[in-house]
Amino acid sequence: MRVPVIRKNIIFSPDSKRVVARYFMNGDERTQQMVGRIMMLDEKQVEETLEQTLREFARRHRSISSTFFKHCEKIRGIIEGMKIDYYGLSLQRKMLIGSYCTMEYAIESAAFFNPSIVEDFDQSDLEIGEKRVIISFRATGEGHISSIVFRRGILDKNNNLQVMKNGNNIDKAEIVHKSLYNKERFLLKLGEMHTEDKYIAQIMQDLPNEFEYAVLKSLVNIALSDPSIRQERRTALEEVIWLADSFYDIQFKHDSDITERVVFPISESESKGIEDARFVRFVDDDGSSRVMATYTAYNGHTILPKLISTEDFYTFRIMPLHGIGAQNKNLALFPKKIKNKYAMLSRIDGVNNYIMYSERATQWNNPILLQEPRYTWEFTQIGNCGSPLWTEEGWLVITHGVGAMRRYCIGASLFDLDDPSKEIGRLKEPLLSPLEDEREGYVPNVVYSCGSIIHNNSLILPYAVSDYSSTYAIIDMIELLDALKKSKL
Repeated sequence: MRVPVIRKNIIFSPDSKRVVARYFMNGDERTQQMVGRIMMLDEKQVEETLEQTLREFARRHRSISSTFFKHCEKIRGIIEGMKIDYYGLSLQRKMLIGSYCTMEYAIESAAFFNPSIVEDFDQSDLEIGEKRVIISFRATGEGHISSIVFRRGILDKNNNLQVMKNGNNIDKAEIVHKSLYNKERFLLKLGEMHTEDKYIAQIMQDLPNEFEYAVLKSLVNIALSDPSIRQERRTALEEVIWLADSFYDIQFKHDSDITERVVFPISESESKGIEDARFVRFVDDDGSSRVMATYTAYNGHTILPKLISTEDFYTFRIMPLHGIGAQNKNLALFPKKIKNKYAMLSRIDGVNNYIMYSERATQWNNPILLQEPRYTWEFTQIGNCGSPLWTEEGWLVITHGVGAMRRYCIGASLFDLDDPSKEIGRLKEPLLSPLEDEREGYVPNVVYSCGSIIHNNSLILPYAVSDYSSTYAIIDMIELLDALKKSKL
């Protein structure tokens, strides 16, 4: 007998009106031609053209003028290469040049899916039985480029979700790259990326054990400027910068609403998207808490598992994950340490569930096989649908299984609290399978989640519908745990 599931009638759908001002560069030669045409305008023409542009776009973006300045700065080398005095340009002309290096990108026009839910840090001024929550989504736009966006809501005593209204504009974060790197760990990660050592040995040899970002980038740029450089070495050196750029902090303005904050691809490792963030409220041994998530960075060729951490949803720290256990998608962090070690679920071979333990949240080795496909609805692969949930009966892990016709279903398993490598029970039938009206979408026949919570003794399970939109369901915890305990083989 299947565990009863109540699907809620709330739908989170793509919205093409949600746009971000993105840097646009059309190649050196065409950019030079564009700048040349702008330089032929007199100051009055510059002011009139800029005024028209601001009139049309200022209400659609936060501080669009500062964005224009930043985008002009990005092509400063091209401008100065044209023998133009960059400092002599008027502010209006710089803004106008920047406007031609800017385009709108609809971040969630194609899909709004793979949700994850966590408790908000702020639980003040609520009625009994209510909980304030933050839901993250994978938002996808043109070219299948994905980013992370947020919604805030309140679950009432009946587990009905009231979603707060969206903000008017989208706020792109300020970026601060890490300034100091540990050479040993940096080289280990390059090895995991299969970067050819012979092409980077000289540069890495010239660096101290702790080196600065600016020094590394300078050495790489000098090497790349060699006109006789072979393509294999160029690729290896580009991978060095690709990795260095994968460490950074982002800071959102404090006058932005959480619905206006988008974690958009920033580094080269993320150029084709940030995929499937699994958020969890992590409580440390001293009782302090932060929200952490694993996600997959994708550049069109290679995936790079990364960790994101925040204590306020304004400032986020982003770092790549290291180790042989951080080699694939589907990583999910436990919400607290187990026997003084971080614990992580993974699917390193693309088929089976694994568990790992580590002294550091960014270093993962020695994966232990946890689960293999057992039932027909998961014969292709089994993986997690977010971080494990603590219950008095054991660690509850929501899983996904892929079966015939690549149909994705959601299941559940229960593991020992002290030793989560021991399985207590596992549902023989899926918790959720795609209903007839859930089968159509960007990727048909899929229900999928990246994280759930327990509230009012119910499992609150947000899930994606065929990689297009999202909704949520609730499951009674007593019934679910009872079914899991009875399911043990």
